[in-house]
Amino acid sequence: MHNRLQLVVAGLALVAAPILSAQTASEMDAPALLKPILVIAPEEPPVGRSFSFGPSAIAPQRARTSDTAKLLTGLPGVSAYGAGGVSSLPVIRGLADERLRTTVDGMDLVASCPNHMNSPLSYIDPTAVASVEVFAGVTPVSVGGDSIGGTIVVESAPPAFAESGERLVEGEMGAFYRSNGENWGGNLSATVASEQFSINYSGAYTKANNYQAGGNFKDYDFTGRGGHTLDRDEVGSSAYEASNQSLTLAWTDGATLLDLSYDHQDIPYEGFPNQRMEMTSNQSDQFNLGYASELAWGRLNARLYYQQTQHEMDFGDDKRFWYGPGQPPLGSGGNTALNGIPCSPIAGLRMVNGMMVGCAAGMPMETDSNNLGFRVDAEIPVGQDDLLRVGADYQRYRLDDWWSPSGAGMWPYTFDNINDGQRDRYAAFGEWELTKGRWTHLLGLRFEAVKMDAGPVSGYNLATPPTSGTGGPGNQTRDAALFNSRSRSKTDHNWDIAWLARFTPDAMQRYEIGLGQKTRSPNLYERYTWSTWQMAALMNNFVGDGNGYIGNLDLKPEMARTLSITADWHDTDEQRWVSGLPPTIAMCRTTSTLCSGIQRPMPREGCRWWTISRCSNTPINRPSSMASTSPRTSCWRAARPMVHSARS
Repeated sequence: MHNRLQLVVAGLALVAAPILSAQTASEMDAPALLKPILVIAPEEPPVGRSFSFGPSAIAPQRARTSDTAKLLTGLPGVSAYGAGGVSSLPVIRGLADERLRTTVDGMDLVASCPNHMNSPLSYIDPTAVASVEVFAGVTPVSVGGDSIGGTIVVESAPPAFAESGERLVEGEMGAFYRSNGENWGGNLSATVASEQFSINYSGAYTKANNYQAGGNFKDYDFTGRGGHTLDRDEVGSSAYEASNQSLTLAWTDGATLLDLSYDHQDIPYEGFPNQRMEMTSNQSDQFNLGYASELAWGRLNARLYYQQTQHEMDFGDDKRFWYGPGQPPLGSGGNTALNGIPCSPIAGLRMVNGMMVGCAAGMPMETDSNNLGFRVDAEIPVGQDDLLRVGADYQRYRLDDWWSPSGAGMWPYTFDNINDGQRDRYAAFGEWELTKGRWTHLLGLRFEAVKMDAGPVSGYNLATPPTSGTGGPGNQTRDAALFNSRSRSKTDHNWDIAWLARFTPDAMQRYEIGLGQKTRSPNLYERYTWSTWQMAALMNNFVGDGNGYIGNLDLKPEMARTLSITADWHDTDEQRWVSGLPPTIAMCRTTSTLCSGIQRPMPREGCRWWTISRCSNTPINRPSSMASTSPRTSCWRAARPMVHSARS
């Protein structure tokens, strides 16, 4: 039996051997099928962009701050002027505020406040920020304009859509608590979308009390308000409360995206330790309509936006509220009293029994502005590797800034700080990006016309704008008459030029060199604030340095010429930077914000500034700053204590 089984097995083997042999040969001759391999290379960053980071880098920072400008402070050469809890002013290599161009979701937002309390980045909560780009050196003309420093581009998350045939429903909630200042808040986002339509709501809220310093930094407790004191390690006027809400509708057909968003901000209170005033209300409404389409000849983008802001300031809880010479009840104790004493009636300065008395309750300051903007640009491929960008901008800004009478020297009429301020900006640019092997060149030209005007003004002492005469505290009638008699309509023609070249020898290193000229016209506060009265000048302080500022009708545009050289080394995924060297050397002619008053012109000064920043050898997702020098321009000079003078 066993032998018979062996014979059967041997026979089957002889029969199967040719078949198996033929099948094996056939398989060996057939081509091998391999699994597809997906290779993803990091996107080449735009020429001229210094830094960028997205949600993964932003998310860890949200726990430490409710101030969007503070998200940038880890970047080399970038810092922030501390101001209110949500309103810091970003600084790039010593140039800050409106010397930088800052856009939020494509909108050029404007600080409508003589103290610049409502800075552009204060209009978006850190929890809503999805990406940030910083152009710190020579800035391409397509992202520059009306600035002499760098450009900051902040974007919220783009609209989300569902996959084909599906429906998308997603949301996000967050909350935080910070022990210092008992700061707490939260955020909510919800999206419902189909393949073509999307609707999103997002909101954020934050509230904080005064925060504590690391130790006692003052030797007094009083605040100027009777019965209200502060601990000696407590930073007065650092409390705040803010809420931001946004609703976005979007539609797409795959090649075209149309989105409309409405944003509302409500800040009922925000203290400013570096100012004499607090923000007692900031109400802002923004409408933002965007269009983007991939066409046969290239890409077309357009944006139309409108912002209306109502802003109020006054003395907050941690600052003196009652003012006026003389003793109560007719006066508040005078300027030498540690605490202002409530007085009555609210009235102007007058003589009673041979004594000057007056009673003032705070100093209300109000601003109303509207900001309309439009931008259209196109990207047109030229040949296989070149790209042409062309575009145009328009911005129409209107501002009224007035101070209602409150008593004592601020009586009996309304003080016109800026009356019917107008600033219209028209811009057009062209930019050519050429790629030749490992070299990429960017050459751009931008022209801007800035038209400005303002109406006649009067001080607290007159009901109508004067054209002659003297009188009023701080020469209000004289200053107003001089201002009103001058031509206030101004037009500037500004040119920006940029050339950048990038050399990429391999996937782990890049080198850039750039030359550029940037030009900026004065803002409305720099040109049209008019009173040399020290009290009024102190209220116009958008630098936050405790000094007083006066406008100058003869200011010329600021101009900066910049040479920038950048080198960076990184891994192939561009997740780790070994080192970076972005030095910038610039020569600028600046008007400065410091003003000489309107009685006499003063000679223009030139200035020089330079800065070098270096990245550390830190294995993180972006370079971290070791050190940077960011000096202010040297052309700022004091004319007299507490009131500064500008050079025109």
